[in-house]
Amino acid sequence: MRELFGTDGVRGTANTHPMTAEVALRIGAAAGRYFRRDRSAAHRVVIGKDTRLSGYMFENALTAGFTSTGMNVLLLGPVPTPAVGLLTTSMRADVGVMISASHNPHHDNGIKFFGPDGFKLSDEAEEEIEDILRSEIQLASAANIGRAKRIDDGLFRYIERAKSTFPNDLRLDGLKVVIDCANGAAYRAAPQVLWELGAEVIPVGVSPNGTNINQGCGSTDTRSAAEAVVAHGADIGICLDGDADRVMILDETGTVADGDQVMALLAARSASEDRLAGNTLVATVMSNLGLERHLAGLGITLHRTGVGDRYVVEAMRKGGFNMGGEQSGHIVLTDYATTGDGLIAGLQVLREMVQTGKRASELAHQFTPVPQLLKNVRYAAGAQPLEAMAVKAAIADAEVRLSGAGRLLIRKSGTEPLIRVMAECEDEGLLEEVVDGIVAKVSEAG
Repeated sequence: MRELFGTDGVRGTANTHPMTAEVALRIGAAAGRYFRRDRSAAHRVVIGKDTRLSGYMFENALTAGFTSTGMNVLLLGPVPTPAVGLLTTSMRADVGVMISASHNPHHDNGIKFFGPDGFKLSDEAEEEIEDILRSEIQLASAANIGRAKRIDDGLFRYIERAKSTFPNDLRLDGLKVVIDCANGAAYRAAPQVLWELGAEVIPVGVSPNGTNINQGCGSTDTRSAAEAVVAHGADIGICLDGDADRVMILDETGTVADGDQVMALLAARSASEDRLAGNTLVATVMSNLGLERHLAGLGITLHRTGVGDRYVVEAMRKGGFNMGGEQSGHIVLTDYATTGDGLIAGLQVLREMVQTGKRASELAHQFTPVPQLLKNVRYAAGAQPLEAMAVKAAIADAEVRLSGAGRLLIRKSGTEPLIRVMAECEDEGLLEEVVDGIVAKVSEAG
């Protein structure tokens, strides 16, 4: 049973259980023992991080844990999450680790694991690591303690990989691009890639100080980037989150296009070129009903999964599909990367602009979304608001009222103590009534 691991690794407030240096050290040791089963060979782990102040603490703690079980550690420093997936495979590592809480504020942090194939670990692997964690961890002998080494060119390897996903015969000359890096992991890589491809780059959120990651910038707060797009007369804005595995696109007016719109654009192009495997796009239950209807009109199947990019990727691998993602901006293109990559997804949108000569506003708004309302309700530790009879009754009533007219989704966040209440319905009055009714009962119970 997984107790520490959520939908995207281990996550929480830094210096508060489970995100303490002590727990991180033990997680590193347990993961080291799990991956170091074949003791006849050398074993290695690559560790990357974003720009959070607490990243230094967790980097050192994980290094101590891994080396204590005989793993050699390769330290990448601040790099995007997809760079860890890439370098885990290219450096022939047994495991990759990204220290990041993604889009969360600076006081949170997290630990994400990648297997030797560059993909995030399965639930089963995480359960085995937790089993080891609960027992006495067998340490390496003094002669077999691992070593740690800084890798200075990891970021530049990722930059070259990102550039390689953009056609060699195309350039971004003449395009003015706002790139918002959320004061996070891509603050160096993303502007460099765009500049080398010929764009006029207007950087936003590229001055990390350890505590300003995702603060008033990035994919979760696009206002600063939108202001920059309008002020500079830019052609497009690309907004990444703290670890650069998510993206939101802004058109030339500063209007936001979310992950659903980006997936609709890229899926249609890939299908037209016979490059969309299985003629299927994989997305989560959170993706808008309008996306599903739009794709159906193009003869493209939408395969839905549970919330979390790892579940999108698992469904893609199982079905042999090569494109998927989330409304929140995770865009997974397994032809290029093993996890969501906001920069690479942004480059594919730019490719469409260059090849078609169309403006971002013509490309980034592919369908009219069905009205959707999402509200988050925070609950106290240990509370089980979804078990309350009043909450169950409110949900049942909402389902009856939406029957045939929309859909309802209630779920616990896998990373925070939140209940997420989401509904879709053409009747916006009814939409607000059902969501607010459930939110009120959840608040009372939590």
